[in-house]
Amino acid sequence: MNFRFTGFAWFLAAVAFAHEGHAGKPVTITGTVVDTGCYVTHDSTGPKHLDCAAACAKNGVPLAILDAKGKLYLPIAADHKNPNAQLIPFIAKRVKVTGTAMEKGGLDGIAIKTIQAAD
Repeated sequence: MNFRFTGFAWFLAAVAFAHEGHAGKPVTITGTVVDTGCYVTHDSTGPKHLDCAAACAKNGVPLAILDAKGKLYLPIAADHKNPNAQLIPFIAKRVKVTGTAMEKGGLDGIAIKTIQAAD
């Protein structure tokens, strides 16, 4: 009986530590909100692309934050809501975002905590 309890306690500890690694790290990112479809296929960004990017986002194309180094951060829908919703008001604009950065399988994501226009 004691062995079972000890084994179960070790199992719970292992599960807790296994999930801890996926929590990500707190970050602040400054970049431009882009629609991933047009950015990836024809490098479209900026105010001239605003109407197209807004149409793409409305039709479900994921928005992302493009930092100064060319790295794309996709918003993570940790709350199971549309991740584009937070970014739509900032399409083609520079933003400063705080949140939790996560990486898996070559994808860089951010669970957004705050977002505001960047200077």
